[in-house]
Amino acid sequence: MSILIVDDSLHSQRMNQALLESGGYTDILVAQSATEAYQFLDQLSVDGKVTIDLILMDIIMPDVDGIEACRMIKQNEDTFDIPIIMVTSKTEKEELQLAFSVGAMDYITKPLDNIELLARVRSAIKLKKETDCRKARELSLLEVTRQLETVNKTLQLLSSIDGLTGVANRRHFDEELADELSRAKREKTPLSLLLLDIDFFKLYNDTYGHFQGDDCLRMVALTAQNAIKRPGDSLARYGGEEFSVILPNTNSAGAFAVAEQIRVAIENLQIPHVTSKCKNLVTVSLGVGSFKPGDDILPADLIKWADHALYQSKKTGRNRVSTFGLL
Repeated sequence: MSILIVDDSLHSQRMNQALLESGGYTDILVAQSATEAYQFLDQLSVDGKVTIDLILMDIIMPDVDGIEACRMIKQNEDTFDIPIIMVTSKTEKEELQLAFSVGAMDYITKPLDNIELLARVRSAIKLKKETDCRKARELSLLEVTRQLETVNKTLQLLSSIDGLTGVANRRHFDEELADELSRAKREKTPLSLLLLDIDFFKLYNDTYGHFQGDDCLRMVALTAQNAIKRPGDSLARYGGEEFSVILPNTNSAGAFAVAEQIRVAIENLQIPHVTSKCKNLVTVSLGVGSFKPGDDILPADLIKWADHALYQSKKTGRNRVSTFGLL
């Protein structure tokens, strides 16, 4: 541990150093002025941590006295925790109160008594160690907290993602739809929901196998994701071969146009489906349900409307878009 003696008197420096060495303290630095003390503290700073454990500061020094030097050291975040013992020949209460007010932890009067000095030094260094340990625990706790927050964010993200397709899952969809419907009601804006179903997907799996079926689901999800343009639009895997798209601030006509873009983009993938009863390619059917400002509905109502429209698309030949209310 390092102790810095700040005293302009060569005799006092040597005497203080000898007393400290008699108590087993050998890592001792000496500065003849406050300016030199500042330089020592800057030089010994490692990544913002100053490796000085105690400062013995004479009050009476030329240029900058010990009280002002103490004030400056305590105003620096990197050196704030270093305990400072004032060494003084003055015993006036006002002088001592001033020393304590700028951050000194203790004082000792000249001439120095060996036993008293070592006792006060031990006490100050013990306090410094306790302070360092506390800060280290706090930093460790902050790091653990940061790591936990990162893990929690990752887990939260994973819990909202469909593992196969990489888009949002049903849980996230339910939360998102409830939030967006509440926002639409509050802001009096339209909201539309698309439900998308891959046509005759069971036959696709039976014909090509489940591994290729999984590839098909991933390609459909990616294509649908690329077809929706706005950051606020949200694609999710609704279940099985069904997907959903939430379209904030979008009326029925706008949603129909987006659904048609998705339908065409997936058909243009030209994924063979020889057992489809609709077309010899993978196609999708879509249903559109829309909320208008003033409607008093629940998320389940919007899902029901989109599902009705999807059923109508399937009933009338598939590979098409239907809108609830315009069947």
